[in-house]
Parts: sequence; structure tokens; C-alpha cells
Amino acid sequence: MTTRAQRTWLATGFVFAAMAATVTAAEAQKIFGTGASDTEIKLGQTMPYSGPASAYGTIGKAEAAYFQMINDQGGINGRKINLISYDDAYSPPKTVEQVRKLVESDEVLATFQTLGTASNTAIMKYMNTKKVPMLFVATGAAKFTDPKNFPWTIGYNPSYLTEAHVYAQYILKEKPDAKIAILTQNDDFGRDYVKGLKEGLANKANLIVAEATYEVTDPTVDSQMLKLKASGADVLFNGGTPKFAAQIIKKAAELGWKPMHVLNINSISVSEVLTPAGLENSKDLITINYGKDPTDPAWKDDPGMKKYFELMEKYYPTGVKDSVFNTYGYGTAELMVHVLRQCGDDLTRENLMKQATNIKNFSGSLGLPGITINTTSDDYRVIKQFQMQRFDGTRWVLFGPILSDELRS
Repeated sequence: MTTRAQRTWLATGFVFAAMAATVTAAEAQKIFGTGASDTEIKLGQTMPYSGPASAYGTIGKAEAAYFQMINDQGGINGRKINLISYDDAYSPPKTVEQVRKLVESDEVLATFQTLGTASNTAIMKYMNTKKVPMLFVATGAAKFTDPKNFPWTIGYNPSYLTEAHVYAQYILKEKPDAKIAILTQNDDFGRDYVKGLKEGLANKANLIVAEATYEVTDPTVDSQMLKLKASGADVLFNGGTPKFAAQIIKKAAELGWKPMHVLNINSISVSEVLTPAGLENSKDLITINYGKDPTDPAWKDDPGMKKYFELMEKYYPTGVKDSVFNTYGYGTAELMVHVLRQCGDDLTRENLMKQATNIKNFSGSLGLPGITINTTSDDYRVIKQFQMQRFDGTRWVLFGPILSDELRS
């Protein structure tokens, strides 16, 4: 027979045991991998803050600003995002060095938005061997949306192949007897564009009358432009990164050459590319876009654009507010936060990759109306919709319908 004191002790013991079981169950629901804890989510990044593609460096600063805003609002389920961003000067060997540091010394959960085709090529095999997520890499080369061979790498930008297909179809419609000249960077970034243009032209690929490339170490593209103009081409595809894209636009004007000028999406910033090239020289450029342009008055009262300008004012006041590179950084960081929230309390590399490849109908606040983001475990492409636009000498003007990428590149 138990006494009242014994019964009280047993009841109390059961209460403590139940409480302990509840705490244990709650703790068990939280799973942390390398780079994550109850207070922090550690992400790594390389950006060209110096070197031939330094114009892109502002992207990393805009992303850091967005994450700081999220941290000030309480973070992700109370966890602060710690973005460690290193300069790689757009140099693949430097990228390798810095990414190894991020993975092996800083022990990040994942890398985010490492920029450049050659740079990401240099680290992709290492990252997939280590099973560290490379999330939303800043390149549209087809190799970065290949889940079968590189399941830990997911690109962000539209496929360069698909982008080039769109331009090819536009050229065939507007100038069916065109003579096309192509100037691209001498790496996979440029080669994808050339391949895409030829695929898009199909049996009319012979419309391409001249091709030239440049190295990222070249001081100018003057000699290439002289060669291309001499070909008699009346269409020019400009496949340059910002510094070289601006040179191409400016040199065409100096030569008095006025072809239909198609500009790749990576160099459409008015402040970083078109202004240095000369706004008048940039008039009538053709390209695509999938995001709202901060220079377009159509978005003046848009809620998403208002929040973007507020962020820039408070968290990145030295940044160029009208830069599409900064709106790009805002958009990519917004998507990253969406994925982290989708992870809940399972912050492992495996679950992070699972959530990044399970995005359903996400509409970014700076995405064009009608454009949504969807990913699956066998389709890693993020941006698959866009609209064409033309520069009027002051700003980009959208035209035509929303185009969907049905091509499996």
C-alpha cells in the first residue's frame, strides 16, 4: 500500500517525466546541419568586387542589405542570416580558394549566388563531391541546371540557350534576310549564346556571317568590332559582360555602324552599362527581362518597388537605386529567404536542397506580373518566363507577351 506522500512523489515524477518528454520531442523536431544553429544560418558567397566584372559586385551588397533587413525583423524563425561574402575578382582560381575557405573553415550551410560561369565551373565538382548546396548561382549556363550529374547545384538566371533562341526567333521575324555578327566572351558563358543562336536559327544558321570573341583580360574589343563591321552585318549580338558590353555599344557608334543591336540580359543595367556607353548610343537596343526596372515610371506606385527603394535608402544608401543589378540582388535574396522559411526547423544541407528544388508558384515582389517561379527535383531551371524590351534612349520599354521557356535545355 502506498502512502499519500508516496503518491504525491509519484505524481510529481510523472509530471516531470512528461515535461521532459515534451521538451525532448520539441528539440527533436529541430535538425541542424553544418552552418546552422538555433541562432544562425551561415551562407557563403563569392562576388567580383574587383576585376573585369566588378560592376556585378553591387549584387552581393544588395543581397547583404536584404538579409540585414530580414535579421532586423527577427530573422528566419528567430535565426539570423550570416552572409560571408568574399571577393574572387572574377578569377576561377581565386573562386576555388575562397570557396574552399567558406566550406572548410567558415563551415557554411550552403553557398548562395556565386557569380560567373567560369567561376562556378571551377567549383561545381568540388561542391557536389562535398554535397554542399550551390544555390541560385548567378549564371544561365545550361550546365548549372543538370540535376542528374550535379544534384547539389541549381542556377538562377534564365538559360542562355533559351535566351538566344528567343533572339533568333525575333531576328527571323523582323529581318528574315539578316546578316548576323556575334561578339561573345571566350568561355562557356559566350559559347552557350553562340550555340543557342545557331539552334534557334536552325536551317538559317548561315545568316551568321561573322563571329568574334574576347578574353576577360583584353583591354578593349576595338579590333573585334572592326572585323565584325567589315563583314557587312546588319544585326549584332552583344554577348559581353558589363565592361565589354558598354565598349561594344560605344564602339559601334564611333564606327557609325547601326545594326539591329541585341544585348544579352546580363548587361542591361542603365547605370552600369548604358550610361557609360552613352544613352543615345544605346537607343533601340533589344533584350529580354523578367523583373521590374527601377527606372520605369510604370512601377512608381508598385508596392514591391516601394519596398525596394525603402531598403536601399536604409540598408544600402551608397548603392545606385536605379541599378537593375541591385533589383536583381533584392530578388535573389527574397527567393533565398523564401526557401529558408520553407525549410522550417530542418536546416540540413539535404533539406535545403530539397526545398530549393520544390518551389511552387513563387511570385517575387520585383518580378514582372504573370511571372512565377517553379522548380522540381528533375527541373532545376528557376527563371523560365520573360518579356522582350527595347531601350528608348532613356529607359527600357517592354513589348510583346510573356514568353514561356518550354525548351528543356
